[in-house]
Amino acid sequence: MGSFLEFVIGSLIGLMVWAIIISAIISWLVAFDVINLKNRFVYNVARFLEAVTRPVLRPFQRLIPPLGGVDISPIVVILILQGFRLYLLPMIFAPIKTVIG
Repeated sequence: MGSFLEFVIGSLIGLMVWAIIISAIISWLVAFDVINLKNRFVYNVARFLEAVTRPVLRPFQRLIPPLGGVDISPIVVILILQGFRLYLLPMIFAPIKTVIG
């Protein structure tokens, strides 16, 4: 049971990392006018990704100023999420795995 919970939480963190990456790529493509938000599908995908990633990114965007007009908060958030998933998550679930199995 503990391994399953660790897997689910780790997978959700991995999905959040991918959502942040895809959201950043879409914002770049829109900024360079490669894709257009007038396309209904692109608009819906961009708004969905923004709604999913905004609660995670917003606190870091308030703390970290843009460097040369480039927002580096997604990079910081991805590093923190990956560190949590690779190092802290196994440490948190180790006692649970020994008790529950």
